[in-house]
Amino acid sequence: MQPDTVLVTGGAGYIGSHVVAHLREAGERVVVLDNLSTGFPEAVLDAPLVVGDVGDAGLVRRILKDHDVGTVMHFAARTIVPESVSDPLRYYGNNTAASRTLLEECQHAGIRRLVFSSTAAVYGVPDGGRASEETPTSPINPYGSSKLMTEWMLRDLAASSPLQYVALRYFNVAGCDLRGRIGQCTPNATLLVKVAAEVAAGRRAQLMIYGTDYPTPDGTGVRDYIHVEDLAQAHADALAYLRAGGQSITLNCGYGHGYSVREVVDAMSRAHGRPIPVQEAPRRAGDPPVLVAECQRIRDVLGWSPRLDDLDVIARSSLAWELRDGVSHAA
Repeated sequence: MQPDTVLVTGGAGYIGSHVVAHLREAGERVVVLDNLSTGFPEAVLDAPLVVGDVGDAGLVRRILKDHDVGTVMHFAARTIVPESVSDPLRYYGNNTAASRTLLEECQHAGIRRLVFSSTAAVYGVPDGGRASEETPTSPINPYGSSKLMTEWMLRDLAASSPLQYVALRYFNVAGCDLRGRIGQCTPNATLLVKVAAEVAAGRRAQLMIYGTDYPTPDGTGVRDYIHVEDLAQAHADALAYLRAGGQSITLNCGYGHGYSVREVVDAMSRAHGRPIPVQEAPRRAGDPPVLVAECQRIRDVLGWSPRLDDLDVIARSSLAWELRDGVSHAA
């Protein structure tokens, strides 16, 4: 019988913790490795947690052996785009160099399956605002570049070893566990839905709308928002695909349509029961007018079928978490 424990790096963070909960509910054996720099131990729920760094080769080696790991899901990374611009070496260290260490230990241990948490930031500003998996990669910040470099390492390692992988390029992840157990507690968050929920919950005074003169229906930027629970299901589907002998592949994770900033504000206002305060500001450099996923491939290849493609559901679950004082509970 092959080893079948799933190692989840960064499993105490926002997305990783939702995937851990999803895997555990499906009966999977899971072990989490997280240095808790941005994650929270409470977010891991009932899975064993090892506190440490993905870049610690000896620690990774022991976990792979001691826990009989057969699959790795790699989330551990820094993810704040402005921070990556101001401190690029931190991102290349945490996201790229540490990933190389992890991959080397996976190779030595004979790990054959890996699911990688990548990002739509690898596309940069695609022509027409829509990105398919064939869209040229052209990241415009160190965060996107650091993730793309890991994709390249995965590609090359898979070509020279038995490893097979699924790289999932996330678009705008939002929402929280519908049962209220875990949520997003990123300090100084920049993701729109999270910030809007913080404003509605009184954690911030107002929401800034950066750019109201884009060539979009209401002048504000349009993005593809995917509920974190649907994203967790995509990881479970990727695991099943690899276990069934699936070949290495890169897949977009989105819904294939977008919402504007004003539409997100309106949805959060509906969830809140009254308008949330906003302030308009000039565009930010590098923000594309539209960024939406072409995402038929993930449905065709993995059989993925999202259940929560509803902006109001995303807004309500995000606000419910904020109103539970989520900072003290989980990621």
